Amino acid sequence: MGTEQIRQAIETATDYLREHPNDARSTDSAATATLVDGLVVQVSGPGGATLLTDMVPSVGGTATAPSPGWLLRAAEASCVATLIAMRAATLEVTLDTLEVTVDSESDDRGILGIDDSVPAGPLSGSVRVRLTAAGVEPATLEEIAHWGVEHCPVCDALERAVPVTTVVTTA
Repeated sequence: MGTEQIRQAIETATDYLREHPNDARSTDSAATATLVDGLVVQVSGPGGATLLTDMVPSVGGTATAPSPGWLLRAAEASCVATLIAMRAATLEVTLDTLEVTVDSESDDRGILGIDDSVPAGPLSGSVRVRLTAAGVEPATLEEIAHWGVEHCPVCDALERAVPVTTVVTTA
């Protein structure tokens, strides 16, 4: 889909949800993880989507697939890139280059339960955006990039305390 088609689709969705705000809230599609072998896990989702994860050998994995943590960073990077592209299309800006790199710093003592004062997840994260568009001022591109990060649902979930309910079935 080109910039104009994306802009039109967003405009149509925005107009509809402004007129029907009760339709804006929905349950997101589920991801179901099943242990395959060792630390290899298969995740299934809607429309037959599947992926595998694994851990590094130092914790018992075989490194045959990306780790869940890498997939989190990949989700953040792809989400930010998508939101930047959507915002650019809305503003009728055609991007020549868009690259988003996400990394983080972690302390493995948290995930291994060595020190309960150390978080299991990342201690900090970084989002780096590189984008170009012919004839567009750098300040406009910066605004588009910041808008993408601010409206990315993955970034929001990482930055905001999101209530999580755990239900365990043993039979």
